[in-house]
Formats: sequence, structure tokens, C-alpha cells
Amino acid sequence: MQIDLSGKTALVTGATGELGRVMAMTLARCGADLAIHYNSNAAKARELAAAIEALGRRTAVVRADVTDAESVAEMKRIVSEQLGTVDIVVANAVVQYRWTSVLEQPADDYRSQFDSCVMQSVYLAKTFIPDMIGKGGGRFIGINTECSMQNFPNQSAYVAGKRGMDGVYRVLAKEVGEHQITVNQVAPGWTISERDRLSGTERSEEYERTVPLKRRGTDQEIANVVAFLASDLASFITGAYVPVSGGNVMPAI
Repeated sequence: MQIDLSGKTALVTGATGELGRVMAMTLARCGADLAIHYNSNAAKARELAAAIEALGRRTAVVRADVTDAESVAEMKRIVSEQLGTVDIVVANAVVQYRWTSVLEQPADDYRSQFDSCVMQSVYLAKTFIPDMIGKGGGRFIGINTECSMQNFPNQSAYVAGKRGMDGVYRVLAKEVGEHQITVNQVAPGWTISERDRLSGTERSEEYERTVPLKRRGTDQEIANVVAFLASDLASFITGAYVPVSGGNVMPAI
């Protein structure tokens, strides 16, 4: 048994980011063609495309503002021209900002998180799911966070955006399930990425003590779950919030 995405086309938003790059490469290694979305790092997007094309996959590199409906629609137009319809959407992009307390956090940071978590997902759904309905199936995957369950100090804007996103995904799963479209969320813990490896910051004893598996997860471990949910192996899983956090958060029943 193996994950086989041959003949599928996947879109990863924020594909030039630390986790996005590994997700895109992993989906490509499973056989998918890739639409590589970026916002500002065109050079990294081209580098990623070259690596994926070296695997024999097709790519489309497209810049878009995922918080703007018209920009997302234009992204779809470009991807459709180059790769055809999208079978797998991975909503990974998010606006970065400085975390501080509720009393100190600028109101614009709450708006940016709402736009990049909730509205990105809404725009992607409105734009790409109709084609999935037409094809009789698809995968819609959002990248959430363990923070949604932790609610620690200084996380309020991020948590608010991600918890709002969670509501959209749960409702959407019920709305499109009859079309054999699954809608799921992957919630990473504090993940080791290439940036950590280059800077030697993989370890955090304070954080690791809170994790049942006593370590941080890796970018590849996050990407593995995304690939699984994108595949036919996960055809009867929808509406799920899946922590990939070594047991650091555990949804209750």
C-alpha cells in the first residue's frame, strides 16, 4: 500500500514557506502535478518548481493575494490554463505578524489573521470546489495549528483566525460531502523546518517537556499527513482536525 497521487493536480498556497515547500515536494513525490502559489518570494517559487519538474511532474508558478477574491480567481485561471482543473487544495498561506497580548495587539493583526485564515479558505472553496463537484470528488485541506487548542498568552489574533477557519471547514465538510469531496485540517505543533536545521535551533527542552513524544515534529511529518489526506487512502475521512504535535494537544470526545 502506498500513497499514489498520479494524475492529480494539487495547489499549495504559501508553497515557498518553510512547511509549504516540503508539502509541495511530498505531493510531487507521490505523483501529483503542482500549482505553486507564492506572494513575494518569486525566486524560491522558481527554485521549487525546478526541483519538482526534475521529478517528472508538471508545475505552474503563480503569484496571488489569497485574501482577495479577484486575485484567487485569477490564480485559478492561470493554473487551469497550464495544468487543468485542481483536484487537491492545500490552504497553507498565512500572514505573519508580531505576537503580543490582547491589550497590546493592533486591531489590524486580527483582521489580517481573519483574512488569511478564514477568507482565504472561503475564496479557495468558492473558486476551486465547483470543479471538484463537476469531477465527482476532491480534497480540500487546511493547515491549522495546535495553538487553536492551547490558547496561550499572546496568541489571540492567530488563535482567533485559526478557530474561525475551523468553523468554516467543519461546515464545508457537511455541505460538499455528498460530492465525495473531503474537507480536513492538519494542525502542526511547533515544527522543525529547514530554517531550524540551518540555524541549529532544532531543540527546545522547555517545549519538548510538554510533548508526550518528548520531541518536536518535523516538516516532513506534517507533509506526510497532508499527503495521506490528499490520497484515496483517506477517502472516508472528512471534517477532521488532525493534530500532528506528538500528543501535545488531544481533541476530546
